[in-house]
Amino acid sequence: MAVSDQVPVQSGFHAKSTAAEVLEGVDLAGKTAIVTGGYSGIGLEKVKGLASRGAKVIVPVRTPEKAAANLAGIEGDVTTAAMDLSDLASVRQFAESVMGAQSKLDILINNAGIMACPEARVGPGWESQFGVNHMGHFALARALMPLLSATPGARVVALSSTAHKVSDILWDDPQFENTEYDKWRAYGQAKTANALFANALSRRLRDTGGLAFSVHPGGIFTPLQRHLPQEEMIALGWLNEDGEPSELAKAGFKSPQQGASTTLWAATSSSLEGKAGVYCEDCDIAAPTDPDSPMARYMGVNAHACSDESAERLWEMSEALLADA
Repeated sequence: MAVSDQVPVQSGFHAKSTAAEVLEGVDLAGKTAIVTGGYSGIGLEKVKGLASRGAKVIVPVRTPEKAAANLAGIEGDVTTAAMDLSDLASVRQFAESVMGAQSKLDILINNAGIMACPEARVGPGWESQFGVNHMGHFALARALMPLLSATPGARVVALSSTAHKVSDILWDDPQFENTEYDKWRAYGQAKTANALFANALSRRLRDTGGLAFSVHPGGIFTPLQRHLPQEEMIALGWLNEDGEPSELAKAGFKSPQQGASTTLWAATSSSLEGKAGVYCEDCDIAAPTDPDSPMARYMGVNAHACSDESAERLWEMSEALLADA
């Protein structure tokens, strides 16, 4: 696919559609799903939505006590298992446990992530945002490929962001080893990587009818902002001087229920059949970024996040990084 494939399908939903609305009438009985980061923020809403429609949902957890508290009371078949995306041995162990217990995997939602955090290293020295948001999920999907390939029509949804516009992949220095660390550039690179991952994975699922998509969930106040000081969120226009949500945020930001909807739409909608690898926002396929639009910073997808060539290049680079880890 390419940026020319980014053609909205007029789904009938919109930016403020909720998870319940996009799942109305959807039957997921007998389906198995995994949602990373599924015990807080929009991930929790995704788990609730999938379970409410009959899916068996497995939630990898890094903090068991928090997960148990947040997931308590959800109606449906929801189970947890230990996993930390920054620890490849943990990712492998989780994948092995799933492979041993499940015969298929219908939906994989790579929802977890970190944003604009101080410089840190994970795994064999990877920059943490690239390492957690992309490489951890890449390792998980690679390990689960036998299950995904054994499941006709499997769907994988990778959480990207409009922040992909901040940076393409830093091909010469993705780990900021020779470049001064910039937390937003690092986040932007990771979100571009999520989009390119879905692009490349879609080709690897094609023979069994599987599909992969990337999603910008929209602006939502969740624990993802935990690394941002209040003064920075004020400077970004998200908060007023008194620390309350700004008018911009009130108008444009979504509730967690609304923030979960595009992912759940991408995971279940028949409107996306034959649309492998596309980037979605506001419960539809996103249009290419219009550079002349006043909303160009917030809407649409840039060409560098839709490049087949870049997607394959990133896949090969990620395979090599994983092999050396």
